[in-house]
Amino acid sequence: MKNLIALALLGFAANSFAQSPAVPHDPGLRQNTYRSASGGTVTVTTGQPPAGPVIPKPSFAALDRNGDGGIEETEAAAYITLANDFIYADHNRDGRISAREFNRW
Repeated sequence: MKNLIALALLGFAANSFAQSPAVPHDPGLRQNTYRSASGGTVTVTTGQPPAGPVIPKPSFAALDRNGDGGIEETEAAAYITLANDFIYADHNRDGRISAREFNRW
């Protein structure tokens, strides 16, 4: 009987240990380890990766390579942040970003 109780407590302790969060290597990440229904171990890591280097915003003139007073989508590709935000930055939806739109962005 004592062995049965000890074995039950050991199983409960092992299961509780499996659900305690592991120490994350990156303070921005959290890890939790769980025991699956089949008896395996599942580790879930959540969080965001560290921010990459900040690239300074180029001038409007540097991006307006053809000098027509607007940045087209092909010109915006030279600055990936603007290329990703092109639709947002082009407030009047004319397919190009004016100097005013660029400064507002």
